[in-house]
Amino acid sequence: MFTSLYSGISGLNANSTTMDVVGDNIANLNTTGFKYSRVNFGDVLSQTMVGSAGSSQIGRGVQVKNVSTIFTQGSFESTGNALDLAIDGDGLFILSDGTNRYFTRAGQFTLDKNQKVVNADGYILQGYQADESGSVTGTLGDITFSNQQSKPQATSEALLSLNLNAREEVLTEAFTLDGNGDGINNDPANYTHCTTIKVYDSLGGTHDVTLYFCKTADATWEVHYVHQDPADEDQLVDAGTQTLTFNNEGALLDDGSATAIDFEFGDGVESPQSITFDFGTGIDEGGTGLDRTTQFASAFSLNYQSQDGYGAGTVTNISIDETGLITASFTNGRTRVVGQIALARFNDPSSLLKMGGNLYAETFDSGQALIGKPETSGLGRVLSHTLEASNVDLAQEFVKMISAQRAFQANSRIITTTDEMMQELVNLKR
Repeated sequence: MFTSLYSGISGLNANSTTMDVVGDNIANLNTTGFKYSRVNFGDVLSQTMVGSAGSSQIGRGVQVKNVSTIFTQGSFESTGNALDLAIDGDGLFILSDGTNRYFTRAGQFTLDKNQKVVNADGYILQGYQADESGSVTGTLGDITFSNQQSKPQATSEALLSLNLNAREEVLTEAFTLDGNGDGINNDPANYTHCTTIKVYDSLGGTHDVTLYFCKTADATWEVHYVHQDPADEDQLVDAGTQTLTFNNEGALLDDGSATAIDFEFGDGVESPQSITFDFGTGIDEGGTGLDRTTQFASAFSLNYQSQDGYGAGTVTNISIDETGLITASFTNGRTRVVGQIALARFNDPSSLLKMGGNLYAETFDSGQALIGKPETSGLGRVLSHTLEASNVDLAQEFVKMISAQRAFQANSRIITTTDEMMQELVNLKR
């Protein structure tokens, strides 16, 4: 008789625990990255009875074996933030507070004042670092943009596409920077066409170089490269010349680009700075002579110009692909891989220790974290502009709640009925 009383009590305790777990699951229905918990039951050691027909056993109730976390995939929600991340598949994000390491499926990240990628509690997202060339190394550390800059690159080559007017007269006087004869080189004269291109020095400074085209023969043009004198801003400097030759059909024969032009842009920068000006592949250089620069009987026109230099740049935007590679866009128009997000998986993730705030810590039962790159070694892919919703199934939780309630009521009835039987037993003495 007393066994039924204890069995009923164990049923009350077990189903009360179920309601606690169900309540927690429902409360976290809208918690990003939340994984629901499940109560696992087991029976209590039975009482063995020996009779004439042999031994038999009577159960002594139920016990909660454990409460496990179920890491099934949650649904995805799209956002407009590149640092909102979700994992499609196995794995957890790795976070650090500077001393301890934690794990989470909640990918709501932002940049803190130190330009580190952090969660709402300030824990720093961990990943692999990249060097200045964009190559990812094997070093795991904080994902940060505080030291990410794009170094300047001096111009070494310029490409131009234009048409020089074949109807222009051949010049009879030589090009000069002192057109008014005042002894100051600030008045270019005796040229046919001109255009300006911006180039960069080794520190990222910009310089305007004006190209003066002088028709020296029917199919020959001399190009002068003029810029401001770094020692005297009121004076101009002719850095050098380049000769373009054409055939009688207006096609480029040779643009003279085999020889670079040397520029002196002042103290503190690379000097001289050699720049090659490429006007196209001439016939004498193995080309058609018509790919970029021509001499046709039409107005001068600049069709295209570019150069390979750029100034220093700071991060303006980031993008993250499915392998976790983080690409930064800089103010100078350059892009570079600056790191890669790392993920961790466990042999038994259901045994991870819940730390609150959507964080988990590894335990002896979970095993050590197996850390790697997304989409490798069984790890899932990373989705940017996406958050993973809770995997709680509300309908399923309601079913569990009703079942637990009915079981609690039934076990309560066992206790009250046993109590009535014991009362009757006591009354036999009266």
